[in-house]
Amino acid sequence: MKEVTDVTERAPRPVRLGPKSVAVLLLTGAIGVVAFGWPLLVDTGSGLAHAQDAPWLFAALLPLLVAVVVATISESGMDAKAVAMLGVLAAVGAALRPLGAGTAGLEPMFFLMVLSGRVLGPGFGFVLGSVTMFASALLTGGVGPWMPFQMLSMGWFTMGAGLLPGPDRLRGRAELAMLAVYGCVAAFAYGVVMNLQGWPIITGLGSGISFDEDDPLNENLVRFVAYYLTTSLGWDLGRAVLTVVLTLTLGPTLLKALRRATRRAAFDARAAFGEPERQPEGTAPGSS
Repeated sequence: MKEVTDVTERAPRPVRLGPKSVAVLLLTGAIGVVAFGWPLLVDTGSGLAHAQDAPWLFAALLPLLVAVVVATISESGMDAKAVAMLGVLAAVGAALRPLGAGTAGLEPMFFLMVLSGRVLGPGFGFVLGSVTMFASALLTGGVGPWMPFQMLSMGWFTMGAGLLPGPDRLRGRAELAMLAVYGCVAAFAYGVVMNLQGWPIITGLGSGISFDEDDPLNENLVRFVAYYLTTSLGWDLGRAVLTVVLTLTLGPTLLKALRRATRRAAFDARAAFGEPERQPEGTAPGSS
């Protein structure tokens, strides 16, 4: 057996995303968009709300997460080493979340998700973000109708880092600056999406920011912007600032460690098997 590529010398590559993985991720994204947005299009007096659809979203999300993993394994050769890395990173992320939760939005797990998604790719990143949020919810007792929405949002957050350009060639300050900008923008986007989950079922906030089933969609969107600016902007600002600071200060060290681990794991290494060299007739094996 002769290994074609020397995995100790080349730059590590993210876990490859094949057509099956892309199809499952697109399906998951479509379900997520509907799950977050459909309450805006129905009458809240009908009794339909996220508290009722969360179990259904959770039931649909779990097999889709498994499908992403299975598709990635079948298309990229992701093996037990990658699954082990997934478990380690999810455990670290779940342990980081309680360190800042409840304090001005300071959540250090977001910085880990950005760098992990960057190194390991969008498919791996989506599964990592979702599994990390699930594990942290169990660890902190934060299990509720919001949990599947958090899993989906964090999956998108981490997957986005894996979709950033130049994973094989962009390094140094330029890469850190790009990751910091992404982490800042995505931290606010995460807050916006999660607010969209709860806002349609919260009443009594005031005529200027409450959801009104009698108003058209455009007016309710204006109300939502006012709601977000009033209730969540400060919280998301703390998350964004901490993500940027940790990315710029600890990012080089963590990126190096993740890439070294990915290189040694050799997720995308391929082995070639060839026929042994034939000895000339009348020549003993091993003779010159």
